[in-house]
Amino acid sequence: MAHVRLFRHYIHLPFVILGLIDLLVLALVFSLAVFFRFFGDLPFFWENLVFVLPSAVVFAVICLIVMIALGVHQSRVEEGMSGMMLRTIMALILAIPAHGFAYVIADQWLWYMGSFGLLTTATVLSVFALGVARVLFFSIVGKEAFKRRVLVLGAGRRANQLLVDLETPFNRKGFTLDGFVPLPDESIEVEEQYLINNPASLHDYILRHPVREIVVAVDDRRKGLPMEDLLECKMEGVHIIDGASFYERESRKVALEMITRGWLVFSDGFTVSSVYGFGKRTLDILAAGSLLIVSAPIMLLTALAIKLEDGLKAPVLYSQERVGLNDKVFRVHKFRSMRTDAEKDGAVWASKNDTRVTRVGEFIRKVRIDELPQIFNVLNGTMAFVGPRPERPVFVQRLTETIPFYGERHRVKPGLTGWAQLCFAYADNEEDTREKLRYDLYYIKNQSLLLDLLIIIQTVEVVLFKKGSR
Repeated sequence: MAHVRLFRHYIHLPFVILGLIDLLVLALVFSLAVFFRFFGDLPFFWENLVFVLPSAVVFAVICLIVMIALGVHQSRVEEGMSGMMLRTIMALILAIPAHGFAYVIADQWLWYMGSFGLLTTATVLSVFALGVARVLFFSIVGKEAFKRRVLVLGAGRRANQLLVDLETPFNRKGFTLDGFVPLPDESIEVEEQYLINNPASLHDYILRHPVREIVVAVDDRRKGLPMEDLLECKMEGVHIIDGASFYERESRKVALEMITRGWLVFSDGFTVSSVYGFGKRTLDILAAGSLLIVSAPIMLLTALAIKLEDGLKAPVLYSQERVGLNDKVFRVHKFRSMRTDAEKDGAVWASKNDTRVTRVGEFIRKVRIDELPQIFNVLNGTMAFVGPRPERPVFVQRLTETIPFYGERHRVKPGLTGWAQLCFAYADNEEDTREKLRYDLYYIKNQSLLLDLLIIIQTVEVVLFKKGSR
């Protein structure tokens, strides 16, 4: 399989393997830097191995966490090796203060972490070692390694939806597509070049081709499926998967056009335990409290900048009604980024190059500073740190009527950041909102502490690279 599933969240297998390789390389490089730092005194090195190993592990783990936060491994798909290495260099530099902090709180067993010269040497060596390891990894495994060959049963509307939505390299990184096998009397919407017409049987086809997975994406199952044929394929070790589940796994979002109420009821996920609820609330308080401490000076400077631009009497904050858990309305707080008369004609979505935005507001929106007062919403329990972004009641009423399953996003607390914010840009129209709902439903379906931690870590990338802000 080209994916592993940890706590219900799909992770691409090559990324897992590459992450483990990076972890091993970083630990070895740190140990090597220690050896060189003490002039190659091997006996001295072995005598102090009990200090070296914990320090090497901490060094490697911290570097890996920062690399995950900056989206280093995923950048290989969109930015190539050069983009991946540039992000790696940035991550290793940003990790140096974290290493120093780790030494401060655990100096009794992280003895070598206190040397800035050692950290510098280890960081420089890590850049070259990771570069060599990754070149070797990708040259050995090749572009098609870890990919499954996939055959789609069906060639109608649902099948065509899969073809269109999963055509990008990022969404195709887990599989290669053999083609589409239409059912008799099925309306064909898939282009002719992708069709596999008149195979003797699915079983015969997979015996002649190394297909590892069959995706069932027919428009109407009531017209019948070749069940005996599919059973024969399954007995040959071929994985059979529903089209909606395949779409979810590959794109990390839910296919609105392919799901029904029945799918929501019978699919896995959409479950929350009391242990998860307690863990999530604890994580909310820790994350929000830490962010409040770190961002307090920034919040004070922001308030001062707003006053300087708009006058001492101008309000620094503004609050709006938003829809939260179980459709309850609450007030959310933000730094004011628009003119005080921005909505004199009624509520409208923010748009690109919005003329209502002030000069200070334009900056704080780009770096997400305007959202910082929502930390207090997280602390008082009306919001979570991670969840779907809350929307205004006037928009919710309109969108619930036009977008199927939109109301399901209110089954969980809204969040300061979320899966949709990581995966999709700002929504300023109904179609964009529909796309973001696909990601929100994925989060609600697969929510776990692991996914929450992953979102919190990768939100750093959103802030640094200004993804999704407007």
